[in-house]
Amino acid sequence: MKTLVIALAGIVLALGGAEAQMTDAWQSGSTGRGSARWDVAERQLVYRGGADFGWAVSGSAVQDGFVEVRFRPLEGRTDQAGGIVWRWQDANNYYIARANALENNVVAYKMVNGKRTDLKPVGAGARAYGATATVTPRAWHTIRADFKGPEFVVRFDKDVATFTVRDETLKSAGRVGVWSKADSVTEFEEFRYAAAR
Repeated sequence: MKTLVIALAGIVLALGGAEAQMTDAWQSGSTGRGSARWDVAERQLVYRGGADFGWAVSGSAVQDGFVEVRFRPLEGRTDQAGGIVWRWQDANNYYIARANALENNVVAYKMVNGKRTDLKPVGAGARAYGATATVTPRAWHTIRADFKGPEFVVRFDKDVATFTVRDETLKSAGRVGVWSKADSVTEFEEFRYAAAR
């Protein structure tokens, strides 16, 4: 498996004058209400709230492989979340794995027709909601998803929290990227992904 590493501020984003702009390789937007606000600071891509769910996707379409990013939740009264997306088809259809510092958990979801539904960890009860993990505010964390067919393995901070979910809703290849929500202020760096061979 060949890994593609993208330095978010160096290659992914082009600095034009005093204002940061997304390059053609990246697309950003939102799902639900509002408009996601993204910028670049200190070589990181920063989500600054503004939308129910904000995303930035890059790369070519990947059906099976992995996506990973380092993120740091800085602020937010409603949420302090950072995560990744894969098999992104459009603004309303994709998979998510995210960690939230206000909830101290890591959860996988599917977004289908703009509706977000959590995916239960394999072997957990029907009332399970992701995995409990300490998500320290203002500290760097890593979140990763390995996805093959209907099975997705989510890892937070190496193996602090690891769980598997299964879902067959979005089977086609799609783009990969980063994700946040609500009033979160979250920095992202060291975005990596690769397609399985």
